[in-house]
Amino acid sequence: MTTKVLAIDDSRTIRNLLRVSLEGAGFEYHSACDGVEGVEQFSEVEPDVVITDINMPNMDGFGVIENLRSGPNRTTVPIIVLTTESGPDLKTRAREAGATGWIVKPFDDASLVSVLRRLTGHVV
Repeated sequence: MTTKVLAIDDSRTIRNLLRVSLEGAGFEYHSACDGVEGVEQFSEVEPDVVITDINMPNMDGFGVIENLRSGPNRTTVPIIVLTTESGPDLKTRAREAGATGWIVKPFDDASLVSVLRRLTGHVV
């Protein structure tokens, strides 16, 4: 069974980089261009892991995390924050909202794939 990843990022470049990296590693890749679209797609895609940016229009990453952890989806699926931000206060806020981990852009393909495999048990 293929591990499904839902990536939520307003940067087309980042979404394309993630697609190439994750599909190349054997993941099933889905994406959304902002938090609202990401939360809507969550129940359709039923991902095994979510990757979200923090700074996005319409709904930011904190909103995504809070919605997925406490809204109608109320999921325990791992949520990884992928952002240019690295402030400890933001990391704490994300962790308290329910984020599983934090990766700073630009990301290293091998490290990201390794983290996702560890979180999901995905073996190629």
